[in-house]
Amino acid sequence: MDYFHAIVLGIVQGLTEFIPVSSTAHLFIASSVLGLPSDARLFAFNVIIQLGTVAALLLFFWQDIWRIAKAFLDGIKERKPFVEYHSRLGWLVIVATIPAGVAGLVMNQFIKSMSADPLLWAGIRLLFTAILLAGVEYFDKKSRTLESATWMDALSVGLFQVLAIFPGASRSGSTMAGAMLRGFDRASAARFAFLMSAPILLAAGLYETVQVIILPNTTEFLPILITGFAVSAIVGWLAIRWLMGYLRQHSLYVFSIYCLVSGVVVLFLK
Repeated sequence: MDYFHAIVLGIVQGLTEFIPVSSTAHLFIASSVLGLPSDARLFAFNVIIQLGTVAALLLFFWQDIWRIAKAFLDGIKERKPFVEYHSRLGWLVIVATIPAGVAGLVMNQFIKSMSADPLLWAGIRLLFTAILLAGVEYFDKKSRTLESATWMDALSVGLFQVLAIFPGASRSGSTMAGAMLRGFDRASAARFAFLMSAPILLAAGLYETVQVIILPNTTEFLPILITGFAVSAIVGWLAIRWLMGYLRQHSLYVFSIYCLVSGVVVLFLK
């Protein structure tokens, strides 16, 4: 792997982590096209660029995250944890985090075994994402805003986030679908989904980063890792900004069609 590979994969990760088209599937495909072997170096690189997009998420929503954290602590201190909107939202984030956290721990080895044939799973998950996005877009009323979020909404997003732990799944697509099925408009569903997924993304990223650090020869690979991290963070921030604006006026059908075509092509060429 060289700097060219780092830049290309960083761009792919940044573009596809938040746009609902499955970043994992696209990394599988891009790595295969670039002829990169599925070894410890590629694993380490993918972990670091995913952490780059987590950094982009935290930076983009830092004001929301700060308000939630402050109100959450103030609510506990004042013994009124569910009165203020942002404090209540903090508890909803915790509720949404639990299902994926438990599922990830319980099914960790099974999920790793599914990565043995990455292109197959990339194609399957792209097709699944296509159906999921088209379904929620067609059947959902999309009228609620984030201020109306309840415990059941958080649990729904959390359960849909479980789908994202499987190889090739779209985390943003799954969590947005969970929110839209509860009646949220597209922009609110995206904001809700991103805020709900932030803790599990950060926890998973930090855990995998520790695994990378203990790999041999990591320091020699550091400049390329930093390049990939920076590119994915910058592109990821721009992708979130674009998506939040796009969803206010447009449907998810374009992403559904893209995933359908991409999934069919991947399975055909596999």
